[in-house]
Formats: sequence, structure tokens, C-alpha cells
Amino acid sequence: MEVKKMMIVAVFIFCVISSQMESVEPQVDCFDACSTACPLTNTRLRQRCEGKCRIRCGPDSTAEGNLG
Repeated sequence: MEVKKMMIVAVFIFCVISSQMESVEPQVDCFDACSTACPLTNTRLRQRCEGKCRIRCGPDSTAEGNLG
């Protein structure tokens, strides 16, 4: 019976602590999302890909759509 009470108290404390936490919205910029897919082994292809990402994303763009 004591173990059951301890578990209930532990769950209650966990719920109180977790309700006080704030969640942070993820910030993903378009260039980072685009350049992640650029090849790393070939310098010329990577630079070309990053140039296309700069054109595609432009300044202050945010990623849209499925990023996962």
C-alpha cells in the first residue's frame, strides 16, 4: 500500500513540474533546410547546390512544407 501511495505522489509531482515547463517553437530557416540536402563530397556540386538554395530561399525566408 505504501508503494502505491509513493507512486501516486511521484506522478502528481511529475505532473505539477511538467505543467510549469514552457515549450519553444522550433525555428527553421529555408537555407538551412535546403542546404542540408547538398552533397558534401564534391565541392563544386555543393557550391552549386548552395547557390540554388540562396536563389530559392532568398533573404529572410522560412521553410515551408514537410521538413521531416
